[in-house]
Amino acid sequence: MQRYFVQADKWTEYEVSLNSDDFHHVVNVMRMVVGDIILCSHPDGMTAKCKIQHIGTETVNAKIIEWIADSAELPIKVSIAQGLPKGDKWEYILQKATELGASELIAFQGDRSVVKWDEKKVIKKRPRWEKIVKEASEQAHRNKIPTVSGGVWTFDSLLERSVHYDCKFFAYEEEVRDRQSKKLHDYFSNINQGASVLICIGPEGGFSEQEATLLKKSSFQPVRFGPRILRTETAPLYALSSLSYYFEEMR
Repeated sequence: MQRYFVQADKWTEYEVSLNSDDFHHVVNVMRMVVGDIILCSHPDGMTAKCKIQHIGTETVNAKIIEWIADSAELPIKVSIAQGLPKGDKWEYILQKATELGASELIAFQGDRSVVKWDEKKVIKKRPRWEKIVKEASEQAHRNKIPTVSGGVWTFDSLLERSVHYDCKFFAYEEEVRDRQSKKLHDYFSNINQGASVLICIGPEGGFSEQEATLLKKSSFQPVRFGPRILRTETAPLYALSSLSYYFEEMR
């Protein structure tokens, strides 16, 4: 069944209304008709199985049949702070990290970030970013849509806001060279269910020595993602996949 995330004001006790892009997808892409069943997710994370009752010129109305208790969310809240990468890599990370269960996606300006985005560009791009994570959440049958940072954070801002997370890690290539470094399993075993986890990934070229020093002083733990050096767009996906395996498949 196709899943749609519907704004809170489109719900009543017995019915939900879909319009705009969701209306277009139901009518013109999926070519659904009255009587078809869809899944509709409320912003609070609850999902209902719904039956299409009426298709108008701009709105689809569906009756709530039953609420579904199953959840596809990770048992921990994982935030990815990504050093601003080149090209369309940020959009790729948004899509794939959403599929893998990230709850928050943050872009920050690192010392080795080649590109720089001003506020005007961020405002222009934000609707597209929100559409990417919404569609990825629907495809993955998530219960919630991840939060995308409102703008590009400075490195100092990242450090200041990091105090709100329970566990903090950063991918550091120097850890790959240290064969005596702890394994990811050792770090994950200290994370409690429901904890908020912040994973910081550097841009192309990784973190500068100064950034690594500041991260350690701010209680970030340096970790290695296997014995190989990963691309900046691969590292967050490795981290999320590892966390999913540890917390959802091993337990």
